Order: sequence, then structure tokens, then C-alpha cells
Amino acid sequence: MSTDTDPLAAYDAVADELTATSPARRSKMFSMPCLKNDNGKAFAGFYRGTMVFKLTAPHHAAALALSDSHLFDPGGGGHPMKEWVIVPAEHASHWLALAQAAYHYVEKLGK
Repeated sequence: MSTDTDPLAAYDAVADELTATSPARRSKMFSMPCLKNDNGKAFAGFYRGTMVFKLTAPHHAAALALSDSHLFDPGGGGHPMKEWVIVPAEHASHWLALAQAAYHYVEKLGK
């Protein structure tokens, strides 16, 4: 993705791909657009021009290694969600792979 690409359009492309190729569906979480699996568990979302992903190793560490990525703190009160990583739009080329990894992680949790 180039730096002039709209982050929401990049999120929509990821969401379109996942909803077309898996039972994932669009929904809302913390008033933000998100993706949930068929059991209603959120695994990715769009937050203030970034994407957030629920990840485990090794994808969690890989996402955090991307510049300006950090743990997601939806309330902004210093209580980040340990499995959720914010990945800025400058790394949108990684968003689909991270969303797929997050989807598979959440699927495994439900079994």
C-alpha cells in the first residue's frame, strides 16, 4: 500500500477478502468496525486509521516489531489488551496476513 492510500479503503479490502473466503463477518466492537468469526468472537478491527488484531506468537511479535505498532488500549487508560496489537496504515501491506492469522487464532480458541 502506498502512503496515499485511504486506510479505511485498505481495511475494507481486508474485510471483503476475509468475508468472501471464510465465515468471518463484519460487525462492531468498542464502536469501531470489526471482523468476527462465525462464533461472534472479534479478531480484527479498524481503529482511528489503523487496524487492530488479536494475535498470538509468532504473529504477535511480528506485528509489534513493525514501526509504531503497539498494544491496543481502547480506553486509553493505561490498560492495554495483551493479545491485541495496533498496526498503523503505513504497514497496510501486512494487514491481510495479520487478519488471517488473527482469524485462525480465534478459531482455535473456540475449539
